[in-house]
Amino acid sequence: MKKIIIISADGFEDLELFYPYHRLKEEGFNVIIASNKERITGKHGYAAKADKLFKDVDPVQFDGLVIPGGKGPEIVRLDDDALKIVKHFIENNKPVAFICHGVQVLISANALKGRKATCWYGVKDDLIAAGGTFLDQEVVVDGNFVSSRHPGDLASWMREFIKLLKTQ
Repeated sequence: MKKIIIISADGFEDLELFYPYHRLKEEGFNVIIASNKERITGKHGYAAKADKLFKDVDPVQFDGLVIPGGKGPEIVRLDDDALKIVKHFIENNKPVAFICHGVQVLISANALKGRKATCWYGVKDDLIAAGGTFLDQEVVVDGNFVSSRHPGDLASWMREFIKLLKTQ
């Protein structure tokens, strides 16, 4: 059974964490949440219990990574242990799904140069400044990256991520 890790922090966009969590479980994947603390709260007030702290994650054990948006990525991108997790996925060409402001974590991991992606329109200039190409569409698949703009794109985002996971 493939293992998927979702990394997030306080202020996450609730739907962008809970939708992939449950959708991936429906497909039979083992899904865990990792964060900088044991309990995180989304921007709409829903709480999630972290199964692991960033510092306790061995990314080798995981087959896919999900980075929800909202305000959580602003915290995640400043955590060295979280960036080590992300860099492992980049260096090993493992599937990475990010949405909305989740692109900020990839920017801090220096992972976007020469890559195509989408994100929340408000951070598209950051994606471009990091060397990526912004595409304004509901889902962009570029190699091991699957990106989307906002909660309205969730179904397309997870459909493409699940396809990628099943071919790896």
